[in-house]
Amino acid sequence: MLAILSTSVQAADSGAYFSHQDWEVACDNTGTCRAAGYQDFDDPQSVSVLLTRNAGPDTPVTGKLRIGEVNLDDVQLASLHDDPGIALRIDGRLVGNLEIDPDSLTADLPEKLVAALLAVFHRNSDIEWTHDDYRWHLSDAGATAVLTKMDDVQGRVGTPGALVATGSNREGNVPPPTPAPVVVAVPVAEKAGSPQPLPTGDRPDLRTALAATLGSDDECLGLSPSGNVGELEAVRLTDRRLLVSTTCWMGAYNMGTGYWVVNDTAPYQPALVTLSASGYEDGTIYAAQKGRGLGDCWSRDDWTWNGERFVHTASYTTGKCRLIAAGGAWILPTLVTEVQKTSETH
Repeated sequence: MLAILSTSVQAADSGAYFSHQDWEVACDNTGTCRAAGYQDFDDPQSVSVLLTRNAGPDTPVTGKLRIGEVNLDDVQLASLHDDPGIALRIDGRLVGNLEIDPDSLTADLPEKLVAALLAVFHRNSDIEWTHDDYRWHLSDAGATAVLTKMDDVQGRVGTPGALVATGSNREGNVPPPTPAPVVVAVPVAEKAGSPQPLPTGDRPDLRTALAATLGSDDECLGLSPSGNVGELEAVRLTDRRLLVSTTCWMGAYNMGTGYWVVNDTAPYQPALVTLSASGYEDGTIYAAQKGRGLGDCWSRDDWTWNGERFVHTASYTTGKCRLIAAGGAWILPTLVTEVQKTSETH
């Protein structure tokens, strides 16, 4: 287990993400953790369960169920509309029932069913959700590793409230939640409008300055030294600063745009925000990237203008690519903030 945790964890100032087999967990910067499990990768009947726990001592685990819509045929969907009752069976034994919303194909899990799931994840059980003759099998492969990581991030290992490795350590020593940072979103300059092209031959010194911000492993097609440079665009942020952008890379179903904050005259002093953005709108740069062409899994990052710089204000994925829903199954953030708008410009 320790070997798995040491090699498979991605951690950053914004939070932590860990994935193992058919489960994953994302913990955000407030200490809230969200663990999601799915069907086996080769199972066409897609299903997912989301377990959420806030930071702090004695906090409960809440759960949600989502039936995959991508491979759901019209007969199954009509059946769920006629009778939305879903049963949870573990190793063939009926554990309990709930009603699913036939439009969103989601349901909140009662406390009893959450407890039943947590009690069997460690023992290789047959977990299935049933409706008439239909079966959706939830895999428990990876669940123990993921829930151990959740305990670790939240400081619960060895306490009575741990999900896996319980013990006699004081529950009161579990760290409390951390408040989400407040970011004040400052309006950009009046009449800023949409990004406008800068002439290709204009400001070669600006291109040189932008290229100097790239690391040794970074590439940006729009700043290519080969002479096949891309168009630069700019939008005004303040009376003295611009947001400059150019296309940096293109893939099969994603592309990345580079954004820099610069002075509007030399010396430009460019500050790189990201090389993988999807667009900019009204003081926010956003990067929304597909995990694969089907679009059943995404990642998203936002940066918000605070009058001086673009602050990273959101980072999340929508879960594994398991055919749950177009656009993804869940919102699994590692960075959350409270963005407050002001009418004052800097």
